Amino acid sequence: MSFATSSGALPATTDSIAEALEAKDPSESISILYRIIANPSSSPEALRVKEQTISNLSDLLRQEKRAEELRSLLTQLRPFFSVIPKAKTAKIVRGILDAVSKIPDTSELQISLCREMVEWTRAEKRTFLRQRVEARLAALLMESKEYSEALTLISSLVKEVRRLDDKLLLVDIDLLESKLHFSLRNLPKAKAALTAARTAANAIYVPPAQQGTIDLQSGILHAEEKDYKTAYSYFFEAFEAFNALEDPRAVFSLKYMLLCKIMVNQADDVAGIISSKAGLLYVGVELDAMKAVADAHSKRSLKNFETALSNYKAQLEEDPIVHRHLSSLYDTLLEQNLCRLIEPFSRVEIHHIAQLIGLPVDHVERKLSQMILDKKFAGTLDQGVGCLIIFDDPKPDAIYPATLETISNISKVVDSLYLRSARIMA
Repeated sequence: MSFATSSGALPATTDSIAEALEAKDPSESISILYRIIANPSSSPEALRVKEQTISNLSDLLRQEKRAEELRSLLTQLRPFFSVIPKAKTAKIVRGILDAVSKIPDTSELQISLCREMVEWTRAEKRTFLRQRVEARLAALLMESKEYSEALTLISSLVKEVRRLDDKLLLVDIDLLESKLHFSLRNLPKAKAALTAARTAANAIYVPPAQQGTIDLQSGILHAEEKDYKTAYSYFFEAFEAFNALEDPRAVFSLKYMLLCKIMVNQADDVAGIISSKAGLLYVGVELDAMKAVADAHSKRSLKNFETALSNYKAQLEEDPIVHRHLSSLYDTLLEQNLCRLIEPFSRVEIHHIAQLIGLPVDHVERKLSQMILDKKFAGTLDQGVGCLIIFDDPKPDAIYPATLETISNISKVVDSLYLRSARIMA
């Protein structure tokens, strides 16, 4: 629907808005709201009513999941934007973009819409709005795994915003840059961008949600460096901030807290955290997944670990942060179990080891091969008969260290004699 096709404009008054909201059918409400916006009046009162109408209309279109209509609404409102202040234009545009983002499966549409708005803001010389839309576009590109384009956009945006010294936007952009570099596995640049975000945040008042996002990203980066104790404290800070705001990210902060406990061999604490007053608010499949992993870790059971990964694939395998750390934990557990099982043997069938550990033969064979190459133990695989042959640890020959020490001492003596002769010659 458009303003042009609306059946006659309605007066831009609060009574007209009330009439639209009282309509039983959402389509009828939407039609009435379009007719209010179509009113040509540009008096201060009419403009105020139209702003409220646009807000109500975008909410209704969001509820009805009419993403394309929201897109066309943004295009149709451009003449209206020329008669209202730029700050109000920015508020309306961001409101409509937020409404589109809340409709499922609209990533491509959002990217396309942001590109259109960037072009329009550039043509209209609306720098303030353009920078915010570009930041949103970069975030959407990152979610769509178009990292190269997102990085190019962010790099130019950071330089521009630093010149203007817009601290609040700079915090957002630096945080986004940190997430982008982390996705590209460039940890040093991710840490540098996060430090820049913290520096900018220290100079201004940062909303609690944004502070929580900074803490969450700090925790993720510390966990990546295996500093799980520091990561836990950051995730806890993020959880408290999101919990107070009833932000859905609170459950992910809590999930990562539990992950840190598991990774530092404190899996027994997981049940206590889940049953705490704050934890009980978020009981669900995300926490059940971490509890299953914690139980498997406590029992040192690879079979239970694999069952947990299979039963909670969406929560564990598809979460890149959890998956990365659990892969490391699984490998460590597997190596420890295999070393314990092969310790009594000098020659053992791979099939027998697979039965003892409860995993497929090819999986066990591949892991043993990797452990031999990594020199976790001395041995070889006889694949002809399907056996593992374990060698005794070779005893180091004492003559080599002694020889190296002698050569080192001779080198020191020669250096000393050279210095003395140099002094005599001088």
